[in-house]
Amino acid sequence: MKKHLILISVICLTLSCAAQTQPTLNTIEELKLLSTLWQQDAAEYRALCYQAYNTATLRLNEIPKRKFRKHNIAIITDLDETVLDNSYLEAQLMKDNKSWSNQLWLQWTNVSAATAVPGAVEFLQYAKQRGASIFYVSNRSVGEVQSTLINLQKLNLPDADTSHMLFLSNTSSKETRRQLVMKNYNVVMLLGDNLNDFAQVFEGKNISDRFSETDRAKKDWGNKFIVLPNATYGEWENALYNYKHDFTPEQNLNTLRTLLKGFTQLQ
Repeated sequence: MKKHLILISVICLTLSCAAQTQPTLNTIEELKLLSTLWQQDAAEYRALCYQAYNTATLRLNEIPKRKFRKHNIAIITDLDETVLDNSYLEAQLMKDNKSWSNQLWLQWTNVSAATAVPGAVEFLQYAKQRGASIFYVSNRSVGEVQSTLINLQKLNLPDADTSHMLFLSNTSSKETRRQLVMKNYNVVMLLGDNLNDFAQVFEGKNISDRFSETDRAKKDWGNKFIVLPNATYGEWENALYNYKHDFTPEQNLNTLRTLLKGFTQLQ
């Protein structure tokens, strides 16, 4: 009996030590595990991307050819999670038990290795063939232009040159850059995974106001505004925390729990 107790104690101690040596993820990064796997491994994610770009193609085909000849037709598109898939960085952070940082982001973009979001290359190449100019309005920093340019050229994306790349310099709002394009071009479509990619009215709004603004623009979704899926990060995540960035991981988790709506709230 005593030998059995000793053996059980040894096993428990071994398991305890093994558990302590296993790497633990940052709690918020851990929440992104399923969304990252969804982006990388769910056929449903691919289907949604194809659906978005198929819709964009239908809308583009509704524009008469003569309009392309007589007007400067342009499409404005975001890059990250709209054209370029960056899920590899998020996956690596979890594998290495690290949290996102600007340094690690630059380490990733410097290798110019992002793959294309399903359907993006084909659509943008087709839009260019139809006569549209493509402008990449991104909140990547201006210091990332060259590495991003290499990435775009690797993927054979149209208008992959610095004159069509409007990156972040002094403000994260894209409105000024959009207006700069609209001065000389007739912008018929905007592509993005974040509401801020489409209009300034969505910026800095709480959850309720984001819903209201989305409802006001309901005729534009699937028409002028084409949205790509991104369940990993975005302005929607900032809105969950009411744009407060000084919370501890525990406070963040508590905030998220309070936002959950159970079925008992419907009774």
